[in-house]
Amino acid sequence: MYQTFAYYYDQLMDKDLYQQWLDFTKQKFGSLKQQRVLDLACGTGDLALLYAQQGADVYGVDLSLEMLTLAADRLNKAETDATLMQGDFRQLTDLALPQLDLVTCYDDSLCYLTNLNDLQTTFSQVRQALKPGGTFLFDMHSLYQVNEVFPGYMYNYHEEDWAFMWSSFADDPSNSVLHDLTFFVWRDDLGGYDALNEIHHERTYPIIKIKQALAASGFTEVETFGGFAGETITPTTERWFFKAKVSQA
Repeated sequence: MYQTFAYYYDQLMDKDLYQQWLDFTKQKFGSLKQQRVLDLACGTGDLALLYAQQGADVYGVDLSLEMLTLAADRLNKAETDATLMQGDFRQLTDLALPQLDLVTCYDDSLCYLTNLNDLQTTFSQVRQALKPGGTFLFDMHSLYQVNEVFPGYMYNYHEEDWAFMWSSFADDPSNSVLHDLTFFVWRDDLGGYDALNEIHHERTYPIIKIKQALAASGFTEVETFGGFAGETITPTTERWFFKAKVSQA
């Protein structure tokens, strides 16, 4: 995902969201100082940087090498250290990760796992990476967001030398959405715009299915929330938040 879009994705992202994810993390986990923290699907490194500035020992994993290159540049400019690794959610045990205190996976990144087996595999991999008593925090699109908000959604944005078009459509299987993303980037050598297009498929699952997959992977004490401040989930909640613990035993 985002193999050709990393720079423009980073430009479009609402940076205020990262502070909200940090605040949620501190609210549900506590101080990050001297904690080993993995930011799963770390993207261009905004949240990893915030974690490091909190005094955490930070690891970042992402599938996109282009994203990780931008993340490394961001951390270097801030004179902040984090260990960045290219890898797949479903194969974390292939990476040289230590036993972690906390794993986070935000921005609905788990919705790119479009079958339940892959989601449970990822949960199992995260479980193995966490030490006893460790915590997993993540968010996912709600059923309402995928089935009611996204279908027919359109968003357009433009700068002087580039523009962006986003259209979303209902997709198969159930509770899925297709995002058609196109960037138009001005190229002087062409004397015109170069179109860069990607199709992104996302899927979510009923909360009960997510909880069952967490339990089957060895997590306990699963909690759910309807917003960054820990609100109660309602039928029109757009993003679900989860906290899952590994037992101390």
